[in-house]
Amino acid sequence: LNSLETTFISSIGSYVDEFEHRISEFTGSKYTIATVNGTSALHVALILAGVLSDDEIITQSLSFVATGNAISYCGADPIFVDVELETLGMSPETLETYLDENTELRDDGNCWNLANNRIVRACVPVHDLGHPVRIKEIAEICNKYNIVLIEDAAESLGSFRGDVHTGRTGSMGILSFNGNKIITTGGGGMILTNDSELAIHAKHITTTARLSNSLTFEHDEIGYNYRLPNLNAALGVAQMEMLESYVENKRSTARKYQDWGNHHGMHFMTEPKDTRSNYWLNIAVTENQEQRNYMIEFTNKNNIMTRPVWTPMHKLAINNDCQINNMKNTEWLFDRLVSVPSSVVMHE
Repeated sequence: LNSLETTFISSIGSYVDEFEHRISEFTGSKYTIATVNGTSALHVALILAGVLSDDEIITQSLSFVATGNAISYCGADPIFVDVELETLGMSPETLETYLDENTELRDDGNCWNLANNRIVRACVPVHDLGHPVRIKEIAEICNKYNIVLIEDAAESLGSFRGDVHTGRTGSMGILSFNGNKIITTGGGGMILTNDSELAIHAKHITTTARLSNSLTFEHDEIGYNYRLPNLNAALGVAQMEMLESYVENKRSTARKYQDWGNHHGMHFMTEPKDTRSNYWLNIAVTENQEQRNYMIEFTNKNNIMTRPVWTPMHKLAINNDCQINNMKNTEWLFDRLVSVPSSVVMHE
């Protein structure tokens, strides 16, 4: 209501600044830049990383399609590497093997793909379903090959590896506040970084690259209308007051699923070692594709909405020409995982 009364309901207003401050304070990221959604945040992060048309970006196939779409927006192509069964995220070993066997670091400081002579510019691991990847190991590999690390932490607000929040290890990380996330602004996203120059540039190009000291409409580069509206940010500020309780609520739900599964022969995904997951989405791990399909059909017929995880991106027709390595774990997981109801449980 206060946001409406101020008449600042679009991309200018105090609630945008306040929401950024709240996220910065919670995650420990020095700078935060609010955007209209998580996909736009990732798009801008890739631009800031210097991604150009015809570059290549290493990511994982087991992710929502928005991860790959943001890469395509830049005119770049994804390279898909396999994930780990424990984290659902990018395997550091698979990443290193791919780079060792297929690329070289040349005198110009760039990592070059030997097969097609294209630059591998960045790496985008995904903290799938709120479970943190082994980001420290991935960061060391990216440093070795001079590849920019950008964390897709869209689903993992409230998740930590050790005492480090997801999205803080790479050059940049991104969050999403879509309606299905642990807190929401209706839409909304956020770029996390500790680099002041990246933060300034991010805020500039997400507000159409308009020169703020000019009374006329002067723009000094291609910009984007990606700034989060003040009205949405006001909702985010209110939601942040509930974040810790939402995380604990979801973790409690996860424990109940796991306890039930232990008594009924059903395995549920648990947080990886040395992490604190927000359990954004709880996942049942069935024995095979046939059991997965039966569970989904049976539960939905009984008004319990369950779904398979996303179709891996390397299986989509839009990515037919993209490079992949052995997708053994990715395909094993796709054949077996079932997402189950995971909303915050409200009590009177």
